[in-house]
Amino acid sequence: DGAAAPMETGPQTGTPPCSPSSQQPAVKDDFQFILCEHCRQESPNLKLLTCLHTLCLDCLSENKPIGQCPICRMAIPQASGIPDMDNLLFTNLQTRLNIYKKLSNSSGLSCSRCRSETAAVWCSECEEFLCTKCFEDHQWFFKKRSHEARRVEELRAESAHQFLEDTRKSYNLFCSSPGHADQGHISTIYCRKCEKPLCCSCALLDSQHAPFCDIRSETQRRQEELGIMSQELKQKRSSFEATYAALQDEAVRLEQVQQEMRELIRQRVEQLVRLIRQEEEELLGLVEAQQEQGRQEMVRELQRVEGVLRRMEAGERLVEKMSLYATEQEVMDMQPFIKDSLEQLQQLRPPATGDQAQPGDLAECRARLQAL
Repeated sequence: DGAAAPMETGPQTGTPPCSPSSQQPAVKDDFQFILCEHCRQESPNLKLLTCLHTLCLDCLSENKPIGQCPICRMAIPQASGIPDMDNLLFTNLQTRLNIYKKLSNSSGLSCSRCRSETAAVWCSECEEFLCTKCFEDHQWFFKKRSHEARRVEELRAESAHQFLEDTRKSYNLFCSSPGHADQGHISTIYCRKCEKPLCCSCALLDSQHAPFCDIRSETQRRQEELGIMSQELKQKRSSFEATYAALQDEAVRLEQVQQEMRELIRQRVEQLVRLIRQEEEELLGLVEAQQEQGRQEMVRELQRVEGVLRRMEAGERLVEKMSLYATEQEVMDMQPFIKDSLEQLQQLRPPATGDQAQPGDLAECRARLQAL
């Protein structure tokens, strides 16, 4: 049955052993792409959005009220905000990398079956570490299924990339018919009409959908189809990158124009403020000058009117005293002089305050303020 073959296979020739300390940084740095693209954490529940970004369920739940991909802002069509497609590739890579980390970090792995003995073999089909005794039982039980198993020491000597490559080759497609996958029916045939993998038994019983094709040719065809589409997108991407660069340049130019305009506005406002301050000083000086002139003229007018009032009081008082106490001789001597003075007082007229010019009316100041 070839049960002992895997046990006899040693590390490949020319493959230098790698220490866990030298391998772990490479594993961490080279496989960042399998993390959630938003929180950058591992998750067993990775979802693939229609924009082809990968998010975990926690990030999708937090992002549900927005309804958009937080990376590219493309709308999520599902009403629940949770895409239907699982990112099986990244989820399985996480599982296989965790196995590799367990291999690299531990020198005494326990058997997954008996839990007591040290593991010597890893079965990629069962995804279990097995000791020598459990591996013999395993090979006898699965003697008709050709499970691939490899030594733990051999796997430790491989790099993470080589480990993932080897485990990728070891995985098999199982028949899509209900119950056949659980029975281990490996699919080697693909029905293009049903678009499903089939085992030989199902293909023989299905006479309506022939001819069939080999499952590996179908997977290769799909890979090539995706590769062609990726190349076409690369060519189209160059035009988008050119447009993006042009938009970035335009955004920079707009920012520069905006900055220049802000600076011009600031300088102009400062200039206007200086002009207004200068005008303020001139207007305040003009107001002060006009008010001072008005005060001086008002003082002179008050003094003149006050002098007239005092002359009138003196005349009235002198005439009254002469009528009471003056002799005829005093009247004859003083009357002509007093009469001339009184006639001069009678000719005086009080100033018309409404008709004369007002030096303090600030008309010039009001006009200049209006012009501002």
